[in-house]
Amino acid sequence: MLFNSIDFALFLPLVFLIYWFGFQRNIRAQNAWLVIASYVFYGWWDYRFLSLILFSTVVDYSIGWFLGKDLPSRTRKALLWLSLGVNLGLLGFFKYYHFFLDNFIAAFRLFGQEFEASSLSIILPVGISFYTFQTLSYSIDLYRRKIQPTRDFLAFAAYVSFFPQLVAGPIERAGQLLPQFFFKRVFNYSLAVQGMRQILWGLFKKVVVADNAALIANAIFNNSDDYGGSTLLLGAIFFAFQIYGDFSGYSDIAIGTARLFGFRLMQNFAFPYFSRDIAEFWRRWHISLSTWFRDYVYIPLGGSKGGVSMKLRNTFAIFLISGFWHGANWTFIIWGALNALYFLPLLLTKNNRKHLEIVAYQARFPKGREFLSMIGTFLLTTLAWVFFRAENVSHAWSYLEGIFSMSLFQAVPTAKFDNFYLSLFFIFLLLLIEWFGRRGSFALEKLDFVEHRWLRWTIYLLLAWIIFLFAGKEEAFIYFQF
Repeated sequence: MLFNSIDFALFLPLVFLIYWFGFQRNIRAQNAWLVIASYVFYGWWDYRFLSLILFSTVVDYSIGWFLGKDLPSRTRKALLWLSLGVNLGLLGFFKYYHFFLDNFIAAFRLFGQEFEASSLSIILPVGISFYTFQTLSYSIDLYRRKIQPTRDFLAFAAYVSFFPQLVAGPIERAGQLLPQFFFKRVFNYSLAVQGMRQILWGLFKKVVVADNAALIANAIFNNSDDYGGSTLLLGAIFFAFQIYGDFSGYSDIAIGTARLFGFRLMQNFAFPYFSRDIAEFWRRWHISLSTWFRDYVYIPLGGSKGGVSMKLRNTFAIFLISGFWHGANWTFIIWGALNALYFLPLLLTKNNRKHLEIVAYQARFPKGREFLSMIGTFLLTTLAWVFFRAENVSHAWSYLEGIFSMSLFQAVPTAKFDNFYLSLFFIFLLLLIEWFGRRGSFALEKLDFVEHRWLRWTIYLLLAWIIFLFAGKEEAFIYFQF
């Protein structure tokens, strides 16, 4: 079920009303209702995938139950490896089977040998990369004795399947989200209002900014041989805003929806395109995944401690794994490697934690040097996005070759693209509102730059009206494929 669909527009109020008016006095009934609603939400795509999420839930709940006992360290380690094997095995089979098979066959052909292998018609279950990491964090934290196991299967099932963030995050940790299923939840009007604001902003970013930018980005990427460097660069910039509006828009809707039910999810995006270097960008982009890899991969490998060789190894490991997590294509691996190359100079010069506070936090506008740093970081990120968007590696290279050619200085044939200037206006509006709202967890949280209440309501109604105008198509979210 898509957040930007009529189905969800009917589904959410129904779930909300029954949750608060039918089960307000009974936590277990609320949890049971959330599990039912979440399974309906997830099964809307394909009910057969419900068996996978139920299987993952049962496995990690059972392993967690044993990890809570006083067992020998060898047994506890075996249980952890069982959890890792089951979850990563499912993820590897459904997501990477064809990638490894195709590359295995290609390796044989490289040495002049033909190798035949049967291919399977495997459909990638929606959200499997997200909920497997969420259940894995539960088992790992139990093994590390950072949390205690839950005996309440219903609460654990609700934690794994919680529908607002089930399909594309944020990837929550058991220590933060799971306890919220045990506390009595009383309707909080101010929290719900904030949730509605965040949903509104998320829908604007997805339906208005991302989907309009996608029309231009797709037209350019799908016909890249027909355009000069200036148009190709513009296509990459439009894709940068497409993926940001699409993914951060989903996160905003998810976090806002969770607030309607009395839950607090972690911030997943913190205005990343205002970053002054790549290290800051990765602290602000897909925060739940970046911190997951930091805590469960990077730090166990040694982090930034040790010599230069260890720093190089760990940095490339974290970015390559992150790239591979995104998809079974060499383009994602190269995208990860390119970001590692961007990051390394900052790490080696110990400048990777230079910008921890949002830019111009105490000022209305950035300084000249900060502005240039933001533009430079955005352009580096945009060039890396070419690999993320390209169909294959050769397409990405030819696209970049086109950008770095003399045609970079040609005029852009804007008349060929529908809604070109309108899309530019919406991107500008996005940046404007996010700039003045950057001190909050999302752009509309405080609106401290708008003094009058009537003006704030005008902004809300205007955004809602624009969303309504562009809400005809139910475009899927990009990260559903991951």
